[in-house]
Amino acid sequence: MPERRFTTCPLCEAMCGLAVDLEGQQIVGIRGDTEDHFSRGHLCPKAVALQDLHTDPDRLRTPVKRVGDRWEPIGWDEAFALVTDGIRRVQRTHGLDAVATYLGNPTVHSLGGALFAPGLTKALGTKNRYSATSVDQLPHHLAALWMFGHPLLIPIPDLDRTDLLVIFGANPAASNGSLMTAPDVSKRLKEIRARGGRVLLFDPRRTETAALADAHHFIRPGTDALALAAMVHTVLAEGLAKPGRVGAFTDGLEALRAAVAPFTPESVEERCGVAAETLRAVAREIAAAPRAAVYGRVGVSMQEYGGLACWLITALNVITGHCDEPGGVMFTNPAIDILQGGGSYGGRGRFARWKSRVRGLPEFAGELPVAALAEEMETPGRGQVRALITHAGNPVLSTPNGARLDRAIAQLDFYVAIDFYVNATTRHAHVILPPTAGLERDQYDLVFHALAIRNTAKFSPAILTPSPGARPDWQILNTLTARLTTGSWWRRARAKAQAFVLGRLGVRGMIAKALQRGPYAREGLTLDRLLAAPHGVDLGALTPMLPARLRTESGRIDLAPSALVADLGRLATSVAAAPETLALIGRRALRSNNSWMHNSERLVRGADRCTLLMHPDDAASRSIADGSEVRVRSRTGEVVAPVEITDAMMPGVVSLPHGWGHARPGVQLRVATAHAGVSINDLTDDQRVDALTGNAAFSGVRVEVGRV
Repeated sequence: MPERRFTTCPLCEAMCGLAVDLEGQQIVGIRGDTEDHFSRGHLCPKAVALQDLHTDPDRLRTPVKRVGDRWEPIGWDEAFALVTDGIRRVQRTHGLDAVATYLGNPTVHSLGGALFAPGLTKALGTKNRYSATSVDQLPHHLAALWMFGHPLLIPIPDLDRTDLLVIFGANPAASNGSLMTAPDVSKRLKEIRARGGRVLLFDPRRTETAALADAHHFIRPGTDALALAAMVHTVLAEGLAKPGRVGAFTDGLEALRAAVAPFTPESVEERCGVAAETLRAVAREIAAAPRAAVYGRVGVSMQEYGGLACWLITALNVITGHCDEPGGVMFTNPAIDILQGGGSYGGRGRFARWKSRVRGLPEFAGELPVAALAEEMETPGRGQVRALITHAGNPVLSTPNGARLDRAIAQLDFYVAIDFYVNATTRHAHVILPPTAGLERDQYDLVFHALAIRNTAKFSPAILTPSPGARPDWQILNTLTARLTTGSWWRRARAKAQAFVLGRLGVRGMIAKALQRGPYAREGLTLDRLLAAPHGVDLGALTPMLPARLRTESGRIDLAPSALVADLGRLATSVAAAPETLALIGRRALRSNNSWMHNSERLVRGADRCTLLMHPDDAASRSIADGSEVRVRSRTGEVVAPVEITDAMMPGVVSLPHGWGHARPGVQLRVATAHAGVSINDLTDDQRVDALTGNAAFSGVRVEVGRV
């Protein structure tokens, strides 16, 4: 009889509870945990693929060093010595800024990575710190920082109580929610409509989420800020604003009114592709709804006006009385409050304290925009990046102009990767340090509990025993921090002492102490209680948290931050008619959140999903037949892919999925290379960013498409 163990899926933001059946150390079944308080038995195909990751013969289980074109297994002591020597050599010769770090998206899905990776990046003393934040969500953080005083004070749609959900540039049916932790999103969207509510979607593609919505409106890529400015204009010009309770501690309403005055629905409709009457009608519906939430995700943040779009979404929620109210957008009260104590995301003002050396892109929370990384490697001079440390990242496939970054990484003096695959990026490493995988380590989702649609807490102990000698990522990171801390002898000695203490404490000890300082400690929420509750602990629905949770210097909401108001002038120049070339957007599939998932046979089987989606009119004008091979060209490169002709695409817009492009020499992913596809980031442009925030502008890259 198999033993059943319970855990949390670490593959996306949804925090789905899993019931895993084991026979010894062999997984014989993975299903949704029907007793999980939050996910209610839901799981998606990715969760089942955790078994594939655990048994994957391509997965590294011991450190390796590159010797010519082959990899040689080595012990941990030798690996740490090689890394220490390689990084120190570059620092001595070229300075501290010659070493760069990159933290990939899975870092935040790992408790050890989330707790210990920031310590390593700070210990190195370099300003060349990068992460997936600046390809994904940076504009959301800056809007939260400037409006509410902290980059993690991001308002979350109260999905289970709203009557109207308006979505811009998000596909939660495929992503399982993002900056909105909500397992079984599709069912929750259906429940909105079942109770008489409505779901509206603005997107250049009729997505899986559109199939669950009452109405879908095509909108041209990169124009969300124009549409949102017109909606805010409508609410204010027609006297529909009613901030409600938060109005008593909100500043800037009149400044906002003046700032959006030029953006009438008629002035933006041609550029957006959305009729003026539609923009007005939706704005009025939001204002009239008793409980409504406006939500946007990568479609609004991955564009040239991402900061403005994220701000205007929140401003629209505030002025219509749907901020910090049940059924609107609300703030969490997590058991471990990551707003306390600084960490990677510090307090007010952590933006543009320095800029990148070559292009002058602004720093945020100690990191520079990753769009600058390749040029910082290529450009000679003091501070040129000559060494790299990556954690759980594959930036060649996930950052703009990946081909350029690929060439730049290949020329580095030294590169160490903390990863368990030889992928398109790590194939260039000199040393790879593989950590244990998700089911072999303890899990508590520090960030995603703070972004969830309901207050919950859950600690999932490791359910599989790692192989002898394997190390979790927190131990790897802690060891490197102790060895690589720069500065005075006193700082180095303190780092070694701290690493010793943290090593004894471990992630469990750190979580136990954090819970003792949390808001539910007086109610008896301890680590022991969580360990005794394998299905999690329900802490209740979201409740109004303002003004107490605000972190602005004034203690009030800033509805019209000066940097954002000033940036509206740049937006106004974009009202001209859309260019005639095609606009390229990405997409994500439910089975394909990150590139490593393509090495699971069960996640890539079936029809080819790495296709270019194109509207029938665009195909006909280019004499392109469905299923034929097409060449897609941009300023930065070209790829060849099969075309899928569909009226789900807005005319003038084409789409390639994210995370493919594994056919590179040296990649050791047998399943992935057999289903290699092409990388959309061989077409995206590292010179194209949101000028305000520095976030990469993936959406709307101009391309030409023709028959091969």
